[in-house]
Amino acid sequence: MRTPTSDDLSTGLDSLNGDHNDVFAPEIGEFPEAERRAGEMGDKETKTGTTTVGLKTEDGVVLATDMRASLGRMVSSKNVQKVEEIHPTGALTIAGSVSAAQSLISSIRAEVRLYEARRGEDMSMQALSTLLGNFLRSGAFFIVQPILGGVDEDGPHIYSIDPAGSILEEEYTVTGSGSQYALGVLEQEYTDELSMDEATSVAARAIDSAVERDLASGNGINVCTVTDEGVEITQHKDFDDVL
Repeated sequence: MRTPTSDDLSTGLDSLNGDHNDVFAPEIGEFPEAERRAGEMGDKETKTGTTTVGLKTEDGVVLATDMRASLGRMVSSKNVQKVEEIHPTGALTIAGSVSAAQSLISSIRAEVRLYEARRGEDMSMQALSTLLGNFLRSGAFFIVQPILGGVDEDGPHIYSIDPAGSILEEEYTVTGSGSQYALGVLEQEYTDELSMDEATSVAARAIDSAVERDLASGNGINVCTVTDEGVEITQHKDFDDVL
């Protein structure tokens, strides 16, 4: 057997000492057709498509959403509840990935119960919005854009929270694929003097407008009213029930 020379050893190690980087190739993301495959997986993820709106009144807040979920180009569900109670006087709408939204809602509910058990009081809306923003900034709930609506000792609040975790308190706000259509209605019809019933009708008209033009929104409306007495959520297949 021939004894390896120093040249043999150096040649054998070249590919491992950084001189030949292709020994580790392909890098993550460099696999053939990786982008196409990622796109295909995205089409298989259940998403809410969605139009969601939130309005603040003197007596409480109104949240409304459509009821359609999509799977790529297909309507995967016609009966999705896109607004959930997460606090005794607070609720959250969801737009984006269904899986991430469901996980976010479960996590927020657990944190609210823990807060109440430790402190013996309800979490304020400002604290709840901060908690939501922190969850979204963590990256664990990417592609979720919620609206938080609730009432606390300081009165009614509406918060728009984007997927990166920024928090904006608003008089009214919209999210989702049909948001531009809904926003036009709110811009024309919202005033700070609306009653809860009037705000419900305005929210319904905003969702109805989006449903007429946005393919990812439709199949009815979820309406949530939040006052200092609690949260009430109803579903309506016919918009005339709430217009």
